[in-house]
Amino acid sequence: MTDELTEITVVGDDKTGIVANITTLLFERGVNVVDIDQAIRDGMFRMTLRADTDEMVCTEATLRDALTELGDDLGVDIQLRFPTDREAKRIAVLVTKESHCLQAILESYATGELDAELSVVIGNHDDLKPLASQYDIPFVDVGDDSGIPNEDQILSVLDEYQIDLAVLARYMRILSPKIVFRYEDRIINVHPSLLPSFPGAAAYRQAKEEGVRIAGVTAHYVTTDLDQGPIITQRAFDVPDDTDVETIRNRGQPLEADALLEAVQLHLDNAVSVHRGRTGLRSGTDSSGYQLGMPADVETTQPDNPVDNRENLIDMPSESTQDIAND
Repeated sequence: MTDELTEITVVGDDKTGIVANITTLLFERGVNVVDIDQAIRDGMFRMTLRADTDEMVCTEATLRDALTELGDDLGVDIQLRFPTDREAKRIAVLVTKESHCLQAILESYATGELDAELSVVIGNHDDLKPLASQYDIPFVDVGDDSGIPNEDQILSVLDEYQIDLAVLARYMRILSPKIVFRYEDRIINVHPSLLPSFPGAAAYRQAKEEGVRIAGVTAHYVTTDLDQGPIITQRAFDVPDDTDVETIRNRGQPLEADALLEAVQLHLDNAVSVHRGRTGLRSGTDSSGYQLGMPADVETTQPDNPVDNRENLIDMPSESTQDIAND
């Protein structure tokens, strides 16, 4: 049902009257609000409305103009996406200096495997501009001499290219609510750990210092909580005894690209849904074309016994039975 609904995103400074004014405008034009979600972070207000516009008493252009005018009056940014708007698939890739994830995305795009238009690469350094140029993809440097990005410029570029999905291909900066709120469930990041373990910086070093035997990578939707967004795909790999951080990184980086590409394709295929901070495959999705976690052949190496046979435990003392029921 969500795919057939119009999405209205409101972002701006928190103040009274925003919800009432917008919902009143929609009601007066015959728009039925089906779902509404609100959040406030660092004084920034975000509201996402999903509405049925099939029986509205105005044109799409009229509704868009009315919401834009109301947003100007309220001092907030209102973005409107009708179901037909979401049929286009335009991607922006955000990068810093590491090339491996961008390289994988560019190659997939060049071979036609990536079913979308790769519109622009945005960097907070210009190190990867030559790589983007090899594939004739525009590159926009939004960073100052220290690599601090201009987020207003990022938003301007995303708007200019009418971006549907932003992909963080080892973009080593935290996005503020100003961007995240506007692109909720439309920003995908790859993190070099099996989240929720080792969030934040230097994840491979964290894995080494904690002495893990299995490390991994995670592609996830970005939220305002660092590295805590809904997980889409993961990959895992063994950590050899007494290995160093560089070896762990070399093992992980190809899997970063692999997990990120799969997460992007899942999003483009509209195969993944988000509910209460968790992802799931949409009903009717054929999962055989995806590798969400470990390869299927890993199952053949997993022991399948022994496991608790709870049917045989019914004669245990009542206290123990109660403990089992509460597991």
